[in-house]
Order: sequence, then C-alpha cells, then structure tokens
Amino acid sequence: MKSHVQAQVKTPVYHDPWAKREAWRKHPIFSKASNFKTMFPGLGIATVAFTAYCTYEHFFLNKKSHH
Repeated sequence: MKSHVQAQVKTPVYHDPWAKREAWRKHPIFSKASNFKTMFPGLGIATVAFTAYCTYEHFFLNKKSHH
C-alpha cells in the first residue's frame, strides 16, 4: 500500500523503451524560448545603460559646434 506522499509523486510512465532516454528533449529548460532568453545575457542591461548615456549626452553636455 502506497502512502499519500508516494501517490502524489508523479513519475512518468514510459511504455516505449527509448522514451525515457528522449524525455530530456521535451524538458522546459531546453525550449526555444528559454534558449533565446539566455542567448544574450547582458543585452537588456546594456540597452538600458546605452539609452541612459545617450539621453544624458543629448540633454546635459554642452554642444560645441565646430563650424
């Protein structure tokens, strides 16, 4: 007889002998969205920093025209 904890554990049932070996391919960590998020790890921070720098340069630095 199983305890209630053992009954709640959901272990996948593999009827195909190769399904267990192929199950990692369907794990959410290997999805295309997950791979895209980790492709450029610092892109968001760099974009914000560059935008802040350009805004600061445009509004606060003296514009010295050479003509």
